[in-house]
Amino acid sequence: MTAPLAAGSPTSLPLYREVKRLLTASLQAHEWEPGTALPAEPRLAQRFNVSIGTLRKAVDELVAEQVLVRQQGRGTFVATHGPSRLMFQFFRIVREDGERQLPEPELLAFERARAEAHEAAALRIQAGDRVLRVRNLLRLGGAPIVLDDIVLAQALFPDLGERAFRERESTIYNLYQTRYGINVVRASERLRATTADRALARILAIAPGTPLLEIHRLAMTYHDAPVELRRSHVNTAHHAYSSELGKPSLHRP
Repeated sequence: MTAPLAAGSPTSLPLYREVKRLLTASLQAHEWEPGTALPAEPRLAQRFNVSIGTLRKAVDELVAEQVLVRQQGRGTFVATHGPSRLMFQFFRIVREDGERQLPEPELLAFERARAEAHEAAALRIQAGDRVLRVRNLLRLGGAPIVLDDIVLAQALFPDLGERAFRERESTIYNLYQTRYGINVVRASERLRATTADRALARILAIAPGTPLLEIHRLAMTYHDAPVELRRSHVNTAHHAYSSELGKPSLHRP
């Protein structure tokens, strides 16, 4: 359990940000597991020796970041990863008309390898450290639309094998969360235009040279610790990347 704030204790952060830091530390320590409710606000405010208003401001930021989620009349819960959260927070590919479709995954490859220099830098490991490489095809409406190439530090997922990955019950981030206690809370993405080479064209069932969207994503857990490096190639002939800035998602834990 994280310690309360001492009255008058010096801090370089605004008080509510310090409370947010302590709440995040408790989440990282698995004091409250995904899907479970946080204690009532008066109890948390007393624990951290702050006013309910200060506590609520800290919780509000974690809700806005979708680390926590409020349920009307029930309380505040630790967000869980599942299809709803995938669709509204982490999967941004929609049909031309804006309709969201739940992707149908197909594992194409799973192997153990050594980290290349740029992968090691992104994942904060050493070049040559052991990594897992996963190639995952996503179909939308039955058509192959997205090809994901994923790199994971094996130290974070020491016993993860192809069978466990292939037979997971829900999303990839749900697997990280439920099996390893690693909660992906945000991702940084860079997008650029590219074209399909012969290998990509074959997998995505398109002609070589077809325009594609390339997405580089670094998924992170608490305190911006890197979890997953992902490069995606998207056939945008009938699909688009959609991001609604400033609008929170409505997923449920």
